Amino acid sequence: MSGQELYVSKTGLEELKTELQGLLGERKNIAERIKEARELGDLSENSEYIEAKTKQSFTEGRIAEIEAMLKIAKVIDENNRSNGRVALGSKVKIVADGNTREYELTGSNEASPLQGKISNESPIGQALMGHKKGDVVEINTPDGPRQYTITEVK
Repeated sequence: MSGQELYVSKTGLEELKTELQGLLGERKNIAERIKEARELGDLSENSEYIEAKTKQSFTEGRIAEIEAMLKIAKVIDENNRSNGRVALGSKVKIVADGNTREYELTGSNEASPLQGKISNESPIGQALMGHKKGDVVEINTPDGPRQYTITEVK
């Protein structure tokens, strides 16, 4: 992630901060569990110790990951979309072959295609960026290139 910007919504930024605070609290609980497990004796067959160390490893990794994300996080400026062009944070409706799809363009961290949130770095996101209502864009799909018409940009 170094040298990059990670685009996030205000909500996404708050969710990252909340998760980090929860993990920092969890870190203390895990340290206590490890201490208690050590007091039980032989660590090689101590399932409580092994479980706590595994949890500690996961937690420390996630803390480091979130801290790295927060260092490069850039909040999407929702006021910067007044020109009617697709930008980060835009909600876009596209039509191809009579099928309408609606997407919200997000940073890669918040992308969730099943919820209609796609990254600005995805092939669809890249194709849509900067276009406006009425534009026809070509998007490369696994079945080959397809043309989509942008019917709405919010």
